[in-house]
Amino acid sequence: MKGFARQSAIAGIGATEFSKNSGRSEWQLACEATLAALADAQIAPEEVDGFALFTMETNPEIAVARALGIPELKFFSRIPHGGGGACAPVQQAALAVASGVADVVVVYRAFNERSGHRFGQGPPPFAYNANTDQEYRNWINPYGLMTPAQQEAFLARRYMHTFGATSEDFGRISVLSRKHAANNPKAWFYERPITLEEHQASRMIADPIRLLDCCQESDGGVAMVIVSAERARDLPHPPVLIAGAAQGVGPQQISMSSYYREDIDLMPEVRLVADQLWAQAGLRGAEEIDAAIIYDAFTPMVLLQLEEYGFCGRGEAPGFIRDGHLEVDGRLPINTNGGQLGEGYIHGVNGIAEGVRLVRGTSVNQPVKGLDHVLVTGGSPVPHSGIVLAADH
Repeated sequence: MKGFARQSAIAGIGATEFSKNSGRSEWQLACEATLAALADAQIAPEEVDGFALFTMETNPEIAVARALGIPELKFFSRIPHGGGGACAPVQQAALAVASGVADVVVVYRAFNERSGHRFGQGPPPFAYNANTDQEYRNWINPYGLMTPAQQEAFLARRYMHTFGATSEDFGRISVLSRKHAANNPKAWFYERPITLEEHQASRMIADPIRLLDCCQESDGGVAMVIVSAERARDLPHPPVLIAGAAQGVGPQQISMSSYYREDIDLMPEVRLVADQLWAQAGLRGAEEIDAAIIYDAFTPMVLLQLEEYGFCGRGEAPGFIRDGHLEVDGRLPINTNGGQLGEGYIHGVNGIAEGVRLVRGTSVNQPVKGLDHVLVTGGSPVPHSGIVLAADH
């Protein structure tokens, strides 16, 4: 897409540690991650002139700008829908840079999601606001669907019924993520792999989702710096081009619970994003993606995304996984940092940072094969987003 695809690049990434109790404010986490990303890019804070964030971010861009001595901002935007929008702030940053609206845009996500309000404890305080944004909860909460795990369990059970998938098929994703995390010193589950038997023995959270099917609740922050591809070529790290960046809302979309579609296991919003990404990046399709970071809030959604993005056919994800295609030496290495299951849950933004490392060639679980295109996805089944990161040839 002229003027957008491959015109900007991620030049710096930074993060705090991932913990269960950071011991400091979310504001401090955001500032630490941003400073680390700027240091990685060797760009001074006073050069930042834009921010792109989540609407759920509690640290306003003006607060971070004040704290870091950023004198002025020419661009700032917010993306809703939580993890579904994980990749969308990068899209906004890329559009701003490619169009000349801003020169140095920072994306950050920082929160104390474990020591503060835990998503797994039920609806957050804002869920009780009497507005249209929260209207959908009237249709699910009275039936006990209070948490993301409970809401996504519906889709997982339907997938099992339709295609004969089993809990072990979901568990293989968890085992793989923990294997990758065990090699990652930054991961919460460093040196703590699990077996499929341990997955099967973990307690049920929302049938059929077990404890080890669920991502972590983490404290921490992650940030990245987006500049023009031209400028990135003069900075320390090889440019990681933003070859495609897309958002998608499907028909009859409801946040987390689009149960009124004819097939609740179809996620047209994911397919919509995939189609845009391939067109923007100039790819034939999923066959040209070399590795992927698939949003793994819950293991069943990894299977559904693999199918929607076209890496395998409907109902074929269990076999695709069993055949070893997702291993580091497989057809499609995924979640090489350990994912949100093993490294930390920073609303998917830590997955974007790992996508950058894969293109740079610096992942702790770096595939031997060359990686020209890496897919990073946001959450599902909510309004969705994704990006394709590319090596600069």
